[in-house]
Amino acid sequence: MAQVLEFKLPDLGEGLTEAEIVRWLVEVGDVVAIDQPVVEVETAKAMVEVPCPYGGVVTARFGEEGTELPVGAPLLTVAVGVPEGSSGSGEDSGSGTEPSGGSGNVLVGYGTGAPAARRRRIRPNRLDRAVTEAPVSRAPVVKAPVLEAPVVTVPAAGAAVSEGPVPVVSPLVRRLARQNDIDLRRLAGSGPDGLILRADVDRAIRTAEETAAATAHGARAPAQAQAPAAAVAAAPNGVAAAADAERIPLRGVRGAVADKLSRSRTEIPDATCWVDADATELMAVRAAMNAATGPSAGPKVSVLALLARICTAALGRFPELNATVDTEAREIVRLPGVHLGFAAQTERGLVVPVVRDAHTRNAESIGAEIARLTELARTGKLSPAQLTGGTFTLNNYGVFGVDGSTPIINHPEAAMLGVGRIMPKPWVHQGELAVRQVVQLSLTFDHRVCDGGTAGGFLRYVADCVEQPAVLLRTL
Repeated sequence: MAQVLEFKLPDLGEGLTEAEIVRWLVEVGDVVAIDQPVVEVETAKAMVEVPCPYGGVVTARFGEEGTELPVGAPLLTVAVGVPEGSSGSGEDSGSGTEPSGGSGNVLVGYGTGAPAARRRRIRPNRLDRAVTEAPVSRAPVVKAPVLEAPVVTVPAAGAAVSEGPVPVVSPLVRRLARQNDIDLRRLAGSGPDGLILRADVDRAIRTAEETAAATAHGARAPAQAQAPAAAVAAAPNGVAAAADAERIPLRGVRGAVADKLSRSRTEIPDATCWVDADATELMAVRAAMNAATGPSAGPKVSVLALLARICTAALGRFPELNATVDTEAREIVRLPGVHLGFAAQTERGLVVPVVRDAHTRNAESIGAEIARLTELARTGKLSPAQLTGGTFTLNNYGVFGVDGSTPIINHPEAAMLGVGRIMPKPWVHQGELAVRQVVQLSLTFDHRVCDGGTAGGFLRYVADCVEQPAVLLRTL
């Protein structure tokens, strides 16, 4: 006996509602083992390989590479319980033996045991056909009502308008179409059963833009030939843009960053204070630590690791900044432990890995964890859990060669410390003008959790530890 089980895109955690298929790891007809990765997807937080909890033969895949699927949409179907060496013909054995059904491992938000009502049996003599034919009817289609608002026709004139409900599942697809005045009734979906995918709407948007650009070019009067080549036209959503402007979708990591920063600016009444600090002694201490040799010598310590250790000590003295605001309950929630995030620039965009329980670590341990997470960030292998749950963020924008900035708080945290470049500058040291290693420190904080006195005290303590590292030793 064999069963065809449907594996849906699991909930990858942390509130993620969709994922984009980056690369399929299996083909239709391949034999997969239990918990074998079958597809690589990109969420708004990380690249993730999704394992299939079933073992058997892949009978169908849903979605091409580049397609964005909502959580709960079918990924593939697997025929399980196929006897070894089965030729695909023969009578039902009638043994009544059920397939194992799965590994028993539960993905985040996804149970491996499918309800019996959703399983479909196929006889062995139909297995070959099941392997080669994608069971399109297995893809559930959620019918959405026809849009009531007036829309602008995108396809060529004379295109037929479908009657009845529009086959589209994702609310993101409907919103994208509405924002760009795309009539979903005039689109032919490329998904199962004509399901309209985001790629279909993106294609319609590009077609509309190309048509508008061609029309504007053809209608341009000879007197306008001397005008700039990039004629300004009205975009479908009313935003003025050049006719040949490049449009880049805000999705994936870039979309997640945009949403979080916009939410931070909208919800958090932030303020920023800054101070210049003499980092000469800190750099000398780092050089001495890294110059140590012998069995007791540990790994090299970075400036970021030392600053992170200073931050954890400062948060111990000023716990108001290691907090978040519960807007519904109108409460300030002070958090018991410090999970320190640090900004890391990667090819996929800005990410903020989190060092767990940073308040329990020394500088060497923090530095080693920062190095490990940075390498995972560069290769795109950070898990969603490693990118969430931070309570305070350290942003070293000095690596970009700039002195100062006003950081945007990483919502829902309450503060972020920004660090500029450390460079030689004239400085009054012990009553005399000298050339010292100077750094600018800036603190952006949520004014709801504390007043300027607390924020200033935190920043001054950090600066004191930078200027005189012995201050940190005295307070440990």
